Amino acid sequence: MRVSIGSDHHGVMVRLKLTDLITQLGHQVVVHGPKEEKPEPVDYPDVAGAVARDVCSRQADRGVLICGTGIGMCIAANKFRGIRAATIVDELSAEISRRHNDLNILCLSGDLMSEHAAEQIVRVWLNTPFDDGRHTRRIEKITEFERQQYAVPEPSGDYPCNE
Repeated sequence: MRVSIGSDHHGVMVRLKLTDLITQLGHQVVVHGPKEEKPEPVDYPDVAGAVARDVCSRQADRGVLICGTGIGMCIAANKFRGIRAATIVDELSAEISRRHNDLNILCLSGDLMSEHAAEQIVRVWLNTPFDDGRHTRRIEKITEFERQQYAVPEPSGDYPCNE
């Protein structure tokens, strides 16, 4: 499997550990984000976009993103068609995200979890298959939302999705 991994400045140390782990597990790794251990600040949407592009263009099978909380990376990655990203904080959620949601980008916190916890989550996530069956129907419904490409007007206080 080819895994695209990226981090902002908050996630560099975790990314370095995870890159080693993913390689040891026999996967190819593409790295995005700062190269040095104590980098200057980096804007997380830039890194999330690079990893999401790798996954949605099929240059990578899956992606891993690390920022301070994992939340910003998750929001940015989910703006790309075909991406199903979530911020995961435990091994059970990692497993279910693969089995039920076919999660293709795992988002993690570089500040709020230990490197060991991140490694355990990645290990479970990479080794868990998608269960298919009834879950495929649900993923197809999500994909249909992307196909419809709802046009969102400029913010004015009136949001058609709230009607």
